[in-house]
Amino acid sequence: MSETVVLAFSGGLDTSWCVPYLRESREASIVTVTVDVGGFDAAARSDLERRSRLLGAARHIWVDGRRTLFEECLQYLIMGNVLRGNVYPLCVGAERSLQARESARIARELGAKAVAHGCTAAGNDQVRFEVALRTVAPELEIIAPIRDLHPSRQDEVRYLEERKLPIPGFGAAYSVNSGLWGVTIGGKETTDTKESLPESAWVKTKGAFDQARVAETHRVHFELGRPTGLDGEPMDPVAVIEKLDEIAGPFGIGRGIHLGDTILGMKGRVAFEAPAATILIQAHRELEKLVLTGRQQSLKDLAARLYGDMVHEGQFLEPTCRDIEALFRSTQTRVAGEVSLLFRTGCSFVEGVQSPWSLRHASKSVYGEAIGEWTPEDARGFSRLLALPGMLHARAGRTGGAS
Repeated sequence: MSETVVLAFSGGLDTSWCVPYLRESREASIVTVTVDVGGFDAAARSDLERRSRLLGAARHIWVDGRRTLFEECLQYLIMGNVLRGNVYPLCVGAERSLQARESARIARELGAKAVAHGCTAAGNDQVRFEVALRTVAPELEIIAPIRDLHPSRQDEVRYLEERKLPIPGFGAAYSVNSGLWGVTIGGKETTDTKESLPESAWVKTKGAFDQARVAETHRVHFELGRPTGLDGEPMDPVAVIEKLDEIAGPFGIGRGIHLGDTILGMKGRVAFEAPAATILIQAHRELEKLVLTGRQQSLKDLAARLYGDMVHEGQFLEPTCRDIEALFRSTQTRVAGEVSLLFRTGCSFVEGVQSPWSLRHASKSVYGEAIGEWTPEDARGFSRLLALPGMLHARAGRTGGAS
């Protein structure tokens, strides 16, 4: 073998096909790199390494990137309450930049001259990977055999079968990406806009709607806008996310299908399951309403839209993202407290929220009940002044613009 190629390896059909293909076509030694951004247990990690070797890789390297992903991006998606299209919590996007960066780091350490990925020509991930790779390691060759040769999934399965190599569980039927922030699923149903997935294709929420579950109440704790505990137990943010996924997945919370604009400018559709992300964004947003002023919330909403777009488009390493993150951190100094949520089949409901920084408790007035910060005369004058622009507009209309 004359060269070493580092392959960003998910264990799915595309990257499984890439191992023997690159080994044979380039006569290269393949080092597979899996950057764990969530969704793997010990058994899955062991199985992934075993399959990498069976596929012909010379070496498999595992990188635990969960904490890094949270610290560098996910906490800001929570702080910004980022939902693309008001639905989708960016289950994939930011981790691609992290995976590309770590793959490049390992390539440099091994003296490899090339990094490969298994992204298609039609999807967003090719852009995310390659923007990040060109930003952090422009000297490395980028190899993208799935994009450049565009084999069909059936062809990939046949190629592996002919060599008696392992085929991922979903085979050619579905493309599944799993991470700390959720799971995305693509299949024939998502190539159109009229159908949902069959129940068998879901991962975290499979069977959740077969029968109603007994409702449960859970409490999420926040400090500085970050999740720091669950049901009274202090926890690391990554542990909170993983535990919420475990609890809320069987309720079917966070299941959805997102229809939106891809980086390439076409409409795309993807199914997703994001129990923890859905709950944390919902809970965080309600806590912010209690402790932030209206203008703070408005400014954050504007910045969050741009931040979500940049993360989605693979521009996570662009310095503008660091500027927006600084704004988010500034707004979160008082975002602390507890949010109580009721989990029912298919939904979560915010029952209550409390914080030592409550703007509601700071007021002597009670909305709709009692005044304490002003007099009835103040209220009358305020209403009159607030109506003044409309009154003048109506008056000008009646006079026909005459002076």
